[in-house]
Amino acid sequence: MSLPLADASSQSTHLAVLIDADNAQAAVIEPLLAEVAKYGEATVKRIYGDFTAPTSAQWKKALNKHAIKPVQQFAYTTGKNATDSTLIIDAMDLLYTGRFGGFCLVSSDSDFTGLALRIKEEGLIVLGFGERKTPDAFRNACHKFIFTELLRPDADAATKVSADRDSARRKSGGKGKKGHQESPAESTDGGLPKTFLIDTLNAASDEDGWADLATYGNYLTKLQPDFDPRLYGYRKLSALVQAQSTLFEVEQRQLPGSSQAQYFVRAR
Repeated sequence: MSLPLADASSQSTHLAVLIDADNAQAAVIEPLLAEVAKYGEATVKRIYGDFTAPTSAQWKKALNKHAIKPVQQFAYTTGKNATDSTLIIDAMDLLYTGRFGGFCLVSSDSDFTGLALRIKEEGLIVLGFGERKTPDAFRNACHKFIFTELLRPDADAATKVSADRDSARRKSGGKGKKGHQESPAESTDGGLPKTFLIDTLNAASDEDGWADLATYGNYLTKLQPDFDPRLYGYRKLSALVQAQSTLFEVEQRQLPGSSQAQYFVRAR
């Protein structure tokens, strides 16, 4: 299924938003739900965790304000995560209703990799939300993965993500956290992944080297689900390609029978 990249027509898509309270932060829930709204309507919003624990106090105001249904899950035994199991069971129940066009999984836990893959097998969209520490397996199992650092209220979130990435690279000699091989979208000296951008554009372009921006954006996220222009200081892909005039040539073309213009891009 093609991922609708913030297309207004996607607003009719019903989405189930499932949040792992043990691996998510209440501080980003408002911008996170605004991000979800770009892809469709969150008709189900549930959060899973032990809300009797002091660590869950941050969620109380957020749940009421944003009408998120809490699903209480006591830990059956120490060291075992019953929350994950409950979320996965609920997700499968919702999946089998056939009422949803996609799922939003909010967690930095790789335990949801199998769930994401199973949902994709049904032809539904999977959007992942998690911190920079999220393992590659879960990131790449989603159609699109968005770093929650980019959704934080502070204006320097993108800078912080880049700084975390560069610090991890220096400490590990080119790798991120232990066992985490840097992805093509991250593998530059603190700047744009130029080779990845150009190679992907060449794959998306026609015989004359041109690709419409929507097609190009879809190729980027298919090859690297965690690619995000905001990591590099640009709100949208259109702003990125227009700013990088040494890399890209950009054209606006009038759509036949419409007053709207569409961006086309090719490598210089």
